[in-house]
Amino acid sequence: MGLLEFDGEPLTWEKLKPYVEHVKTHGIQQFLHNYRRLMQRPGDILKWGDEVEYMIIKFDHTNRKVQLSLRGEELCEILQEKEKKKMKNLTSLWRPEYASYMVEGTPGVPYMGYMAQFNVVEANMKMRRKEVQELLNDDEQIVSLTVFPRLGCIDFTYPPHKITGPESNPVSRSLFFPDEAITSHPRFPLLTQNIRLRRGKKIAINIPIFKDTNTPSPFVENLNDPESKAAAKPDHIYMDCMGFGMGNSCLQLTFQACNVEEAKLLYDHLAPVCPIMLALSAASPLYKGYISDIDARWQVIAASVDDRTNEEMGNEPLKNNNNVHGSHMKIAHANSKVLHVIQKSRYDSIDSFLSSNSKIFNDINLEVDEEVKSTLLNAGIDDLLAQHIAHLWIRDPLTLFSKKIDLDDENEADHFENIQSTNWQSMRFKPPPPGSSIGWRVEFRVCEAQLTDFENAAFVVFIVLLTRVILTYKLDFLMPISKVDTNMEKSQKNNAILTEKFHFRKNVMTSQSPACCAQLCSFKSNCTEGSGKYLFVNTISVKTCLIIYKLTCFKLISLEKKLLCSISEYLNLIGKRASGEYMSAAQWIRHFVTSHPEYKHDSVVSDSIAYDLL
Repeated sequence: MGLLEFDGEPLTWEKLKPYVEHVKTHGIQQFLHNYRRLMQRPGDILKWGDEVEYMIIKFDHTNRKVQLSLRGEELCEILQEKEKKKMKNLTSLWRPEYASYMVEGTPGVPYMGYMAQFNVVEANMKMRRKEVQELLNDDEQIVSLTVFPRLGCIDFTYPPHKITGPESNPVSRSLFFPDEAITSHPRFPLLTQNIRLRRGKKIAINIPIFKDTNTPSPFVENLNDPESKAAAKPDHIYMDCMGFGMGNSCLQLTFQACNVEEAKLLYDHLAPVCPIMLALSAASPLYKGYISDIDARWQVIAASVDDRTNEEMGNEPLKNNNNVHGSHMKIAHANSKVLHVIQKSRYDSIDSFLSSNSKIFNDINLEVDEEVKSTLLNAGIDDLLAQHIAHLWIRDPLTLFSKKIDLDDENEADHFENIQSTNWQSMRFKPPPPGSSIGWRVEFRVCEAQLTDFENAAFVVFIVLLTRVILTYKLDFLMPISKVDTNMEKSQKNNAILTEKFHFRKNVMTSQSPACCAQLCSFKSNCTEGSGKYLFVNTISVKTCLIIYKLTCFKLISLEKKLLCSISEYLNLIGKRASGEYMSAAQWIRHFVTSHPEYKHDSVVSDSIAYDLL
């Protein structure tokens, strides 16, 4: 999760504020030095990898109770020993995550562009799981679970930590999530505290509760804190800490492109696919011991790191609001003079495309730092990339360490990454690190963690194959950014796969696509709007699976049967998940809970139900 290197004292928000403009100014200079050095870097080869975030759970079989085991840091230290000894041919790499019950695992080395490696993905995931499980006690288990069903309930961690009020947790001031469940690496508690201090109040997350026959109406939680009472909404599950979002698990992929232009193209064409993949991978209907009326965590995690002030959220009149120009406005924060409403949390879907051919689809008002944009344009950065960076730079840095303030801008990038890595968007455009052999990359960030390695591997292979087909056959998945936003909102809803229609292109073929694409690339539907359509996930996903399978076979007719069989099985899972023949993880979990003999139809997930589920 972002920058984990640190040196010196972690600066709380009041100590950080005097350095905000310093970090932002030098971050842009670091980007420019790096870009000039690497903009013409040619000929990188495809490399890619997945990241799976895991939780460690502990079973009390006598009392039929399950808790989150706060051993993540201890385990990560052991798991990293081989890497620290610089041993070669590692099968996996491990990193700490936000919560101390989590670990993040990746392949030991990136995968290359060889089709045969698709048969390695699932096997590597199984080895990662085994590697951790061997370190666990008999009553512990590693799980690739997106949200722990009773996260935030009494004694949900082991060891348990009693919370008597917000004063029990000086970092987050949460009523539910103990500071002890936050990984002790200084970055994590510092982010938690500084987000709260910058926004001027606690985190407030409200998601609709699933109304069953015995659910109270209105549903109102009994809260013993005035700030929480004011923030909680009726008929909503209330949460109050970064841990309710960043303490969830996900599945992410990173691709190295051949050059900067290919990275931009992948970023643009994968962005419209993000809502579809979020709906298909939805795995999180349970929050804080209740059944919610959503299936995916996206709005939860967006709210969990929302550092906007009341003014920036539009809840209070703006102060010193001058020099505002149309859709492009000067943004002011810690040390500047001008404020403007910011439409989204810093964790949300992307707001603009990067390739020149995509410009016409940038149809939403974009807040940018005009000074930063001007600096970038004057330095020769193209308009769309300058706009993208200037949009990221409307945010303030949230962490800083006392010995990492004055850096060598020509050879370091910490100030750039400080802001870049805390803009947690659905896609991330990643310049090469200074002095590294790593190339231009894009990160696909929306998928929820699946319960099994087979499912996680299926999503990984599907998305990687989609990138190959897009590039090889010059396919076009672009649509207006505003419609991508609408799709993202729909994709989180209860059973969105079967109940929601999504904007999508009528045809993904372009003038550069070969003739073999003609029949495959048309999406049939009677519901048409402009150049696009409203389509069910089933239509989009099954057709996309067919495109991938047919074009992959067309290009690589000599694929060995075992590999074709694996690809077919993975695409089969995606297709049947989309059609409803197979339940999504979210719907499976929801069905398990509501069908449990101890469930009282009151939206409550008890200890024993959670125990049986896990």
